[in-house]
Amino acid sequence: MRPLAAALSVLATTLACATFAPASPAAAAPGSPAVRPPLGWNSWNTFGCDIDEAKIRGAADAMVSSGMRAAGYEYVVVDDCWQATTRDAAGNLRSDPTRFPTGMKALGDYIHGKGLKFGIYQAPREETCAQYFNAVGGATGALNHEQQDADTFAAWGVDFLKYDWCSPWGTLNEQVTGFTKMRDALRSTGRPIVYSINSNSAHTNTGPSYDWSPVADMWRTTEDITDRWSTGCRADCFMGVTEILDVQAPLASWAGPRHFNDPDMLEVGVRGTFTPTENRAHFSMWAIMAAPLIAGNDITTMPPDVRAVLTNPDVLAVNQDSLGRQATRVRDYGETEVWAKALSDGSAAVALLNRSSTTATVSTTASEIGMPAANGYQLFDVWSKAARNTAGAISATVAPHGVVMYRVRTGSTVPTDTFSLRGAGSGRCLDVLGGAPADGAQAVIWDCNGGITQVVTAADGQLRIGGKCLDADGNGTANGTRVILWTCGAGANQQWTPQADGAVRGAQSGKCLDVNQAATANNSTLLLWTCSAAANQRWSRV
Repeated sequence: MRPLAAALSVLATTLACATFAPASPAAAAPGSPAVRPPLGWNSWNTFGCDIDEAKIRGAADAMVSSGMRAAGYEYVVVDDCWQATTRDAAGNLRSDPTRFPTGMKALGDYIHGKGLKFGIYQAPREETCAQYFNAVGGATGALNHEQQDADTFAAWGVDFLKYDWCSPWGTLNEQVTGFTKMRDALRSTGRPIVYSINSNSAHTNTGPSYDWSPVADMWRTTEDITDRWSTGCRADCFMGVTEILDVQAPLASWAGPRHFNDPDMLEVGVRGTFTPTENRAHFSMWAIMAAPLIAGNDITTMPPDVRAVLTNPDVLAVNQDSLGRQATRVRDYGETEVWAKALSDGSAAVALLNRSSTTATVSTTASEIGMPAANGYQLFDVWSKAARNTAGAISATVAPHGVVMYRVRTGSTVPTDTFSLRGAGSGRCLDVLGGAPADGAQAVIWDCNGGITQVVTAADGQLRIGGKCLDADGNGTANGTRVILWTCGAGANQQWTPQADGAVRGAQSGKCLDVNQAATANNSTLLLWTCSAAANQRWSRV
């Protein structure tokens, strides 16, 4: 929730007396269920207080239909403003009767019925943030109701609690005591509830000044994020992506399985502010930092390019790696940076970040990012899906406000990669007419089923199906050239390059793999056409 500098000014004496204990060695809070960084969606960044039952149910529906659930997203988190302004006669929390007429238990049941998990919001002091800042009335914070509220949440089937300080009152030690009290109350219910805290709201920032890993499963390290690449503001303000990175960078040692630094929710796709390049960079950096990935956009209306960012399986794999390590900033050139993260299989992820407004070359080496000495290394671009070998140099030309992110492995042979290709416009998969991979067989779309003619192997720039290669018929380069299967050779008409926006470009023609006339029916044919970023030219791996 949003900071308020004016509210903080009245506390100079109290805060001057705060005692900032030295950080303890990072260790998970007792009973933490957050083995990996939580993946989910939260209502605040798009809707603020303008939430109701229909919007939350719609978000749960969209998490399934968009493919987010299949990609690993679990939590649907209802932020502030869900509650009535007063407790009932027994002191129990209750939902706003107009916004949530069927109640929170029924909402949780609906979310669970979608195969998802239910998250909710509360505050440790007298008021929630919306109440403190007068967005809504009442005073239904958890102070002196901690166990009662924890028991209520457990009875409602809550799986995730966002617990937001929302008060200028309190020393650091008093915050630690208050947050620990709710942690213990949640654990005593016996329900595995992920515990997310924010000590910074309406308070000087204690999030980055103390190791909260023994207290919570995830803890906010920064001021609130906003949908800006950079705001230039670092205290009592909204922060952009780059300011948050600077706060997060020194805190890597505090993160690990079941305890994660939280640089705040994602702004990917929020209000359409970020460019596609910025969306990919923002998501990449949060992923490599082992941050919880809590989407904040309206997922019921998100365009295909935003969905492709949020569900990129190779980026999510870096985030969800079982080591749980946060990337470290291994090189800082000022406007360009190199971040690296060790992964459980012995590989590493490296992000070449360009913070500036002009194109830049960013470079590092395998040894600098912590890879062992080897005769060679494989670089796999998690966005373009291109792979190449290197003796050790790692370098890329990076767009303004962009990232090139590689997964780096030892060895000098680029591995093959197997998947299916699903069309963004049709929802159907690349297939072969007639169901047999024979020379001259027409490439088409068909309902995704994982059959042999939908299994694509990428190797040496070729896309192979059943031992045959995807081919531009007759070495054609004109719009309308048929895309077929043919015996694999060395021709450029069989070379294909995945693009960051999901397009697949032919090396010889420079044109993109296209569904003829944007058709969506089974057996619609594929051909080459001038690249346009249209949905019938965008493909995702499944």
